Amino acid sequence: MSLDSLSSQAVCAEQSAEANILSRRTFLKAGAAGGGGLLLSLSLPFAKGDAAAADADGFVPNAFIRIEGNGQIVLTMPYVEMGQGTYTAIPMLIAEELEVDLIQVRLEHAPPNERLYGNPLLGGVQATGNSNAVRASWQPLREAGATARTMLISAAARRWNVDPASCRTQSGEVLHAPTGKRFKYGELAADAARIPVPNNVALKRPQDFKLIGTPAKRLDTAGKVNGTAVYGIDVRPPGVKIATLAQSPVFGGRVKSVDDAVAKAVKGVRQIVRLDDAVAVVADHMGAAKKGLAALKIEWDDGPHARLDVPAIAAQLDKATLNPGAVAQNIGDVGSAMARAVTKVEAIYQVPFLAHATMEPMNCTVHVRNDGCEVWVGSQALARAQAAAAKVTGLPLDKVVVHNHLIGGGFGRRLESDGVARAVEIAKHVDGPVKVVWTREEDIQHDMYRPYWFDRISAGLDANGMPVAWNNRFAGSSIIARYLPPAFNNGLDPDSTEGAIDLVYALPNLHVEYVRVEPPGIPTAFWRSVGPSHNVFVTESFIDELAATAKQDPVAYRRALLDKTPRAKAVLDLAAEKAGWGQPLARGFGRGVSLQFVFATYMAQIAEVEVSRDGAVRVHRVVCAVDCGIPVNPDTIRAQIQSAVMFGITAALHGEITLKDGRVEQSNFHDYQILRLNEAPAVEVHIVESREAPGGMGEAGTSCIVPAVTNAIFAATGKRLRKLPIDPAQLKAG
Repeated sequence: MSLDSLSSQAVCAEQSAEANILSRRTFLKAGAAGGGGLLLSLSLPFAKGDAAAADADGFVPNAFIRIEGNGQIVLTMPYVEMGQGTYTAIPMLIAEELEVDLIQVRLEHAPPNERLYGNPLLGGVQATGNSNAVRASWQPLREAGATARTMLISAAARRWNVDPASCRTQSGEVLHAPTGKRFKYGELAADAARIPVPNNVALKRPQDFKLIGTPAKRLDTAGKVNGTAVYGIDVRPPGVKIATLAQSPVFGGRVKSVDDAVAKAVKGVRQIVRLDDAVAVVADHMGAAKKGLAALKIEWDDGPHARLDVPAIAAQLDKATLNPGAVAQNIGDVGSAMARAVTKVEAIYQVPFLAHATMEPMNCTVHVRNDGCEVWVGSQALARAQAAAAKVTGLPLDKVVVHNHLIGGGFGRRLESDGVARAVEIAKHVDGPVKVVWTREEDIQHDMYRPYWFDRISAGLDANGMPVAWNNRFAGSSIIARYLPPAFNNGLDPDSTEGAIDLVYALPNLHVEYVRVEPPGIPTAFWRSVGPSHNVFVTESFIDELAATAKQDPVAYRRALLDKTPRAKAVLDLAAEKAGWGQPLARGFGRGVSLQFVFATYMAQIAEVEVSRDGAVRVHRVVCAVDCGIPVNPDTIRAQIQSAVMFGITAALHGEITLKDGRVEQSNFHDYQILRLNEAPAVEVHIVESREAPGGMGEAGTSCIVPAVTNAIFAATGKRLRKLPIDPAQLKAG
């Protein structure tokens, strides 16, 4: 598999697409590839309208399948691999319909081009995020594979002068059962390229799948184990220098003065680059660059946010929730229902700023020349990376070449292009290529953070303790408003509200409002599970509060509200059964439950938690039941949930970014702690067999686990936690 650089074939595929725009709207087209192969280009459906509308003359495809003369299947991949298994799951879709072994599918990174490779579920942005790579590819990639299979059969049937219905495919060959004749795909590719593309092809029925639904081994494992896999931080073009940097410790601050005499004397230091708000040291290696940076004497002008702290931001959000916001969803008449309610429950919830803390720190390698710019990076949004480099250099897009690489953890951080822009700013002052690597401290203290959120939520219960009214008003930053302005309409965006609206529960009267408040002086960005990471914590904690107020079992209480959502009820029942819900636990232990429908996936989690007398929390076991539609690769699903659970528990127990005098106080893993190996719980994943289209898996587990843990703490201690991270001082035994 070729994953570490843009290939010449990918560039040729792009040029071929540009040169072969059709005048009619179509989904697939065929043509001859280099070496006598078959090139199929396909258009993934855009969120708004037909992709064919992308060009006045017809359409421009945004992904390519090429069948080479040697039978190799090449997919130019518009998504990026950052550990989530996309580079195995998506090839499975093609391999299934083409009847080839998974190992026969080779991947190439797509070049930056939003017109060709725009993500259909992200409004056409070329990006990997929102747990939607498989969701977006499920139908069109299978159709592309089935179309190629049909055309290869037709090519073989013509050669044999037989009825195509008498032929079938198997393991990369077309077989004629009556005579036993066979052709390998590579032998037929040139002929198949001359056959008209069929308008309709039959896709396999789920019961006929041979690959989809099986635990396929990851195609990228070998390279990651033997060290041949290339991440952005591994890139070393000839003559590359290494740079590291110090940026203004206060967002919006500037460099006042720099004394670099001592730094220049450090062996291996080649250059000091001063920017408006940062200073970089360029050296022969990272060690010299870090020593040089430590030797710099920098005086900063902190700017307008020099006194900013989190309590001030929280107070701003608190005040904002006292006023009406944009109505995200309204069902029935909450005011009248609340007035008639027998019992009223009110609560305030808060979640903190969070950093991404990816294992691979931010890095980017750049070579700026007079006539062009070359960038090597691991990016979730490649076209935006290219645009950022073009803006800084002043070059046209076609003079900026961007090579994408494997990513050592994205979690939304690498949807942003600030790191690319910063590296290009430095590279403009350097003769030759320079790799800019952020230290861990620089990474955490200059991240773009998951927003701080503040919720006012209330409910009214009837005489039986069941909800008759639900009212939620919350305030926080809208990342979508900045990142994709067209998707922010009437004060609302789908990310900020997911998990707060369209709940699985039958609530006869519901009113949800969102108040957009952008915090001063601290940038916000997508963070794994994004809006649901906040909203599911609030809704699932509060539904637990209602169950406690009604003195009812939390699982039974939820179950009574799920008659209209059978898939949600099924995962809740399965998780409860597998977790042994209701069985006695030792003193100090508790079980908590959480249920959600986000990223088009139904999920229930039950956490078993121990709270010691000093308030320390230990999560011992997590049981997850998931209905994510057809499970393309069950191994990937389990791995994603296990990863997401660890990520979410980390946030619940430790995750918090705080400010003092405008400065982020956390700096490394000693004070921005990640869940340690000895703290990791046992995680059981139970996958519901489904025939529905696939849902998203990369993020769902993160949002589901947090309220399961806090609800378990309530079961163990009787103490309700409405603010994260968990504070052991609140849980100390009296």
